[in-house]
Amino acid sequence: DRIGFVQLLSRPNHMTRITELVSVQVPFVKHASSVGWVTVSPNDSVAKRRGEAGLFHYPELEEALLRLNPGVVTADNVNAVIQQLEAVPNTMEGNRELLEWLRGGRTVNVPAEKRRRNVSLIDFANIDNNVFQVTCEWQYTPGTKKGNRADVMFLVNGIPVAIIENKNPKSPDAMERAIKQLRRYEMETPEFLTSAQVFNVTHLIDYLYGVTWNYSRKNIFVWKEKRSETYKEAVQSFFERRGFLMLLKEWILFFVKDDELQKTILRQHQTRAAVKVVERCADPKRRTGLVWHTQGSGKTFTLITAARLILEDTKRFPGATVLLVVDRNELEGQL
Repeated sequence: DRIGFVQLLSRPNHMTRITELVSVQVPFVKHASSVGWVTVSPNDSVAKRRGEAGLFHYPELEEALLRLNPGVVTADNVNAVIQQLEAVPNTMEGNRELLEWLRGGRTVNVPAEKRRRNVSLIDFANIDNNVFQVTCEWQYTPGTKKGNRADVMFLVNGIPVAIIENKNPKSPDAMERAIKQLRRYEMETPEFLTSAQVFNVTHLIDYLYGVTWNYSRKNIFVWKEKRSETYKEAVQSFFERRGFLMLLKEWILFFVKDDELQKTILRQHQTRAAVKVVERCADPKRRTGLVWHTQGSGKTFTLITAARLILEDTKRFPGATVLLVVDRNELEGQL
């Protein structure tokens, strides 16, 4: 909005920021809005967050909790549920906990039923039963501490789920600087990244994506649906609403390696393979199938994900059994 643009003029390196705003950021938001994300101005976003220290769009979050959980979340306990979300640790463990909330894996006590019930934050079956919002210049300032600002933030039902860093396409080291910024956000204001699950880094030419709390260069990937994909097509395909909800629900993985919690995301060839395995197994006319992988292409995560999708889909695969056959002790340990 106009005020946000004027604020840019008062910042250091404002000409670089204006170039990023005009050539990358504004088109980014426009392309996202064309596939169903509602644009919220920076000022309106701050109002919804009840100030720059706010973590969520509270009106949308409260409304979604009540709408998606009749009889479980009520006017009497909705604020207590929101407080639980706010109290999640600002760590990778907290990020995993927030993802469990988003996937409907957390519960609240229902006194009338004398039991705990799962809470839904997203309706994965009916995408139109959710509120998809995008806003830019998301400034987070926790009290008297120095704050940070994201170029673009995406929210589902009031919860930030994707953070975007846009860079000047004329800068030779733009992408590396963007990744360094994300690392700095994690160190200085981890609250900034507690709920956000994925990030995009782009300067028009390259379009990279990865998961928050993991900024290793080998875990940051190029997003491309087709060989000659434009910037507009990349934004639209990544944030196509049904596919994006599938990403949140199925393709983000937490795992423990060397006694340390780690986070990753399946690459596009892995998600395609997992879906094809499930579809082949559901086809009564086919008895076999083969997925050919190269070394280092993520066979283990593809295998584990395909197995999980089959075992969890009890309607399509009642009583299913999955056998994992490996040829090395090392693989058995990984699995």
